[in-house]
Amino acid sequence: MPNYLRHFQPGGTFFFTVVTAERRRLFSDEMARTYLRIAFRTVQADLPFDLTAAVLLPDHIHCIWTLPPDDTNYSARWSCIKRRFTKQ
Repeated sequence: MPNYLRHFQPGGTFFFTVVTAERRRLFSDEMARTYLRIAFRTVQADLPFDLTAAVLLPDHIHCIWTLPPDDTNYSARWSCIKRRFTKQ
């Protein structure tokens, strides 16, 4: 496993790429896109962040987020988004 260097900057703006398991083309399905949208909105209500930009492709998503000024915990947000998406 590679050694990732994570940058923790309170209130920082971050670029993410998240790939589906086995590069399955989940986001080609309209229901999957709806579930992902719901997951993002639900998590944003609980753990605020600004979604500056997002590009959704069939097997992955690119996002740019800005966190609140006193927050560095983007991994908790991704964990919640993935969990909510999977449960739906």
